[in-house]
Amino acid sequence: MSDDTIRLVTIGRILRRRWRLLAVLTVVGALVGYGASVVVFPPRYTASTSVLLPGQWEERELLTQVDIATSSSVVDPVAAKLGWRGVSAAGLRDRVSAKAADGNIIKISGTADTPKRAQQLSDRVAEEFVGFAARLAGGGTDPDAATGPEALRQQVVETNRRITDLANAADPGKTVESVQARTELEKLRTSLEEAMTKLDQADPAADRAGLVVMGPAARPTGEAPPTRMQLTVAGALLFFLLAVIGHLAVARVNRRLRTEPEIAAALGATLLGTVDVPVERPADRAEDRGTRARIRRLLGIDTRWDLPTPQRSGDEAGRRIRYRRVCARLRDRLPAPRRLLVVVPNGDEIARRAAGQLVAEAKGDPLLRVVDVSVDRPMVPDRGTESGALVVLSAGNWTAGQLAGIAEACADGRHEVIGIVVAGTVRDRPTRSAGHPPHDATPALAVPGPSTGGSA
Repeated sequence: MSDDTIRLVTIGRILRRRWRLLAVLTVVGALVGYGASVVVFPPRYTASTSVLLPGQWEERELLTQVDIATSSSVVDPVAAKLGWRGVSAAGLRDRVSAKAADGNIIKISGTADTPKRAQQLSDRVAEEFVGFAARLAGGGTDPDAATGPEALRQQVVETNRRITDLANAADPGKTVESVQARTELEKLRTSLEEAMTKLDQADPAADRAGLVVMGPAARPTGEAPPTRMQLTVAGALLFFLLAVIGHLAVARVNRRLRTEPEIAAALGATLLGTVDVPVERPADRAEDRGTRARIRRLLGIDTRWDLPTPQRSGDEAGRRIRYRRVCARLRDRLPAPRRLLVVVPNGDEIARRAAGQLVAEAKGDPLLRVVDVSVDRPMVPDRGTESGALVVLSAGNWTAGQLAGIAEACADGRHEVIGIVVAGTVRDRPTRSAGHPPHDATPALAVPGPSTGGSA
């Protein structure tokens, strides 16, 4: 099986066993995103206006015009004219953007907190941009502009008027000289008009000066991104992904031993066998009472998600055979009288149930005494008449350091660890009928107490 397959299986297990917790965290993330849209990112609206630039423009020239449209020379006068409270000229520049589109069109966009303001901002910036471009092209701010093309046009108009006056002053049709003079004056008028036409065609600034606003901006009907819905969905998705990644990270750093060889190596003992313990319903366990336990059960965090799915058990007789085989191996290893201390890590409910069933199946041979040992500060009773210690535990709950501490505690109590038994959970088959138990069934004995244990 490849690593990718293992990861997919792991993620599928998280979704299957933690779907309630993931659902709650997703809802919390959606609420956080909604709150951010109200407090941090209030709704914004964007309106756009298009400005047409006549004539031939190169790409770098269009980019220059885009920079001019968003410059302080254009936006600052708009801010002064609008006079919005709490909005400075610098803040208004952050709300104005422009970009060059196809067909020598510059699209100017304005963003505000209301659709009306967004429309007003976009229109005002476009008008100011057109006026500023006209002033640049016409030289309205240059005192020497009279010597430019516009001044030449004025002189041509004045010359045409003088030509008209001279033609009217000539004696029409009386002499040949007067006819020739009028003809020469008309030719001069025609030459001046042709020269001005060619001058207009040769001057690109004449065409570029006439920027045109292509209609007012349309009032926006929807919010500008990120919208409230986008923030809500993003918050839900973010919390969901963080929850899944958190589960994977915890599983990655988890040092609990899961396999029998690892457990045997940590305890320095021989594995005598594995036994099965039916999964208990949460309602049947006394510790699953109270508000906190109900909340954990509701969220689905009362059980480990990273443990393998319990397999379906064959039947009770098959499970008891496993216990009997462990007892038989113990009898082969122990000298008479066969007395043994059964060590169970404190908090390992599966191991405690397995130890109780092992005591019941042993029937006094060997004589077993169950004790619970804390994994934080392990302490094992001193050796009495016991011939050694048997460690019963479940896989996937304890680290190598914790198991090594239990082995050292057994050594301090002069108990030799003669073997270990690993308990696993299985799903019990549903009972078809409430008939009598089998003739060879042995009544289950109560599990000994958590401190001193019991014997059989």
